[in-house]
Amino acid sequence: QVQLVESGGGLVQAGGSLRLSCVASGRFSSIGIMAWYRQARGTNRELVAHISSFGSTKYADSVKGRFTISRDNAKNTVYLQMNSLKPEDTAVYYCNADARADDRLRNYWGQGTQVTVSS
Repeated sequence: QVQLVESGGGLVQAGGSLRLSCVASGRFSSIGIMAWYRQARGTNRELVAHISSFGSTKYADSVKGRFTISRDNAKNTVYLQMNSLKPEDTAVYYCNADARADDRLRNYWGQGTQVTVSS
């Protein structure tokens, strides 16, 4: 089993910054794509950004130029640096990862961390 634990959420004023972290632990042989999703109240969960094990990235249009996803493969950790935050970035942010164990690739979710941006 694989556990994903997020940290770094909180309350910040518009224009501020936060850095989210997500650590993967448990029994696995490798981790593939790692991603951040978010879900605002009353909306569907949406992809914010993802990063491959080789470092290639993709961002939602709404966060391009403001958010940066990165990962440390040695620490099984993915980060999301969020700058120039806007009230519309308020949401629960979830970590997501593909991990291989027992020759099977499975997808895992973290519990989520709340990000609130005040105007």
